Amino acid sequence: MSEVTHEIGGKRPASRRPPVVSAIIPCLDEETAIGQVVAAVLAQSVSEVIVVDGASRDRTAERAKAAGARVIVEPQRGYGRAIQAGIAAVRDDADILVFLDGDGSDPAEFISDLVSPIVAGQAAFVLGSRVRGSCESGSMAPQQVVAAHVGRLLLRLVYGASFTDLSPFRAIRRDELRRLGMNEATYGWNLEMLMRVAAARLPALEIAVGQRRRIGGVSKVSGNPIAGIKAAWSISTTFVRLALELRHQQLRGP
Repeated sequence: MSEVTHEIGGKRPASRRPPVVSAIIPCLDEETAIGQVVAAVLAQSVSEVIVVDGASRDRTAERAKAAGARVIVEPQRGYGRAIQAGIAAVRDDADILVFLDGDGSDPAEFISDLVSPIVAGQAAFVLGSRVRGSCESGSMAPQQVVAAHVGRLLLRLVYGASFTDLSPFRAIRRDELRRLGMNEATYGWNLEMLMRVAAARLPALEIAVGQRRRIGGVSKVSGNPIAGIKAAWSISTTFVRLALELRHQQLRGP
């Protein structure tokens, strides 16, 4: 990545330096894919890769370390909880955080496209949309497509936001993420971020990234009907709860 000549976080750095980009990858039992994913992410000039292992029963942690990642073990289950553990572990000087899954479905070569608008000061948040990009056959389960469309409709109706997907593949300025006040511990994390970004009216962009078939293993949500139902319930309850919470905050004022 080229040298930064733009302001980061609204303030001009004391000296020019490359942006510190930390990639966070939550995963569970992804030994087949995680090594390739970490290598692909490191090839995108990120400053560090943090893999948050949800106490896998296979060699996920071992293969992630061998590929060059720093591994954090989060024994408590919960997608949002794993993400929070990764955020807490990033370098103190991190400017931009990138999030993606560890199964190989998110095309890591788009990381630069996610980060560049933030570095250029064009956005504070960039979402990689799977449904707008080129998706390999079988890469998205029907429930994922439905969730994307329902989430898009709800976000547009309530916030006027134009996001097309609930994709986990995204980048955000670290200082703005702190201000959002994220607290969801479950699968509702991705939706919560979009809602808070929209409610806070952060400068946001969306780019088409598509999706690939996972490298191996079975999805913890789309490959498991029970987990899929739980995730759908979590996302639905998160939207209602957070919409009411954000509305209350707006009425209460600063």
